[in-house]
Amino acid sequence: MWNKVQVSPKNWGLSDLDIKRFLKDICEAPGVSGYEHHVAKVIKAAFCQFCDEVRQDRLGNVVFYKKGTGESNRPRILLAAHMDEIGLMVTKVEEGGFLRFTAVGGIDPRTIVGQEVILYGKETLAGVIGAKPPHLTDDEERGKGHKIEDLHIDVGLPEDQVRKLAAPGTLAVIRRELIELAGNSIAAKALDDRAGIAVLLTCLDELERLQHSADVYAVATVQEEVGVRGAAVATYGVVPDIGIAVDVTHGEMPGVPEHDVSYIGKGPALTLGPNIHPKVGKELVRLAKEYRIPYQIEVTPGVTGTDARAIQVTRGGIATGLVSIPLRYMHTSVELLDLDDIKQAGRLLAHFIAAVDHEFVEGLPCY
Repeated sequence: MWNKVQVSPKNWGLSDLDIKRFLKDICEAPGVSGYEHHVAKVIKAAFCQFCDEVRQDRLGNVVFYKKGTGESNRPRILLAAHMDEIGLMVTKVEEGGFLRFTAVGGIDPRTIVGQEVILYGKETLAGVIGAKPPHLTDDEERGKGHKIEDLHIDVGLPEDQVRKLAAPGTLAVIRRELIELAGNSIAAKALDDRAGIAVLLTCLDELERLQHSADVYAVATVQEEVGVRGAAVATYGVVPDIGIAVDVTHGEMPGVPEHDVSYIGKGPALTLGPNIHPKVGKELVRLAKEYRIPYQIEVTPGVTGTDARAIQVTRGGIATGLVSIPLRYMHTSVELLDLDDIKQAGRLLAHFIAAVDHEFVEGLPCY
């Protein structure tokens, strides 16, 4: 069911500071796959000034609707960015109050040893992920990587208290504040894909200054990290003519081949390949050139590991595109990107929406 939005005075033109504050709020909010309600509240509060109606479906997707100016049978465009993040879940309370845990989503055990965590049980608890110190290991142990089943969370409490406060099923996330780096770069946890959420916000802000006949459905999706489930449900509910996923892609970093990455600060990456409708992909490139928006091309020969995978094959098939923000150190707590890429991606999507008309949509079946 749609809820009308009470629109407050609009913040015309989001500044770098506005975007940083928004990213800080959403990146530091918990939102592990399947449990996105905390971050969803923060997103709703920020987006409502830019949309006409909002609803949340049973899976947890938050759908923001912005009405187009067309009089009837308006094109429908879906923008999807996932708000869920990878995290941890307690599996067992061991003797002494030590917590064994498993991963929710793709976590590399090498990146979490020695990290601080926040557990969301009956109370919010601080903890650390402990590991045997090198003084107490032999040469063979020191040469091996850690397995997640060998790690534990220590909250520093007696066992009886731990059993009351952090039973199996309790969620945990890495504790990390957003930090500003040199230039226009930031690092934080969960920029995969809270960066995409920021792109949607930037796009909606840009649309305030453009005419668009199409209806826009900007969706903060759930459960992408565990199987693009939210996007499938949201797309089925909206039934768009065009769907564009907004996510992150691997940025350049030491030790990674150039052909596997995009460059930080050089604009969004536009994907081409079987997961992408040719006309949607070409139109994004054309508009980037027309409006002098920096962009990069990313070629993916199969399905992408994004919401685009689910959007494309929903119902009778949806003409799909993918716009990605280059990001270093994906699925760690220090994911790094350049804010300019977020702003440019938002501009590009806004101009794409403004360019879509009935003629474009009617021509989609013909390549």
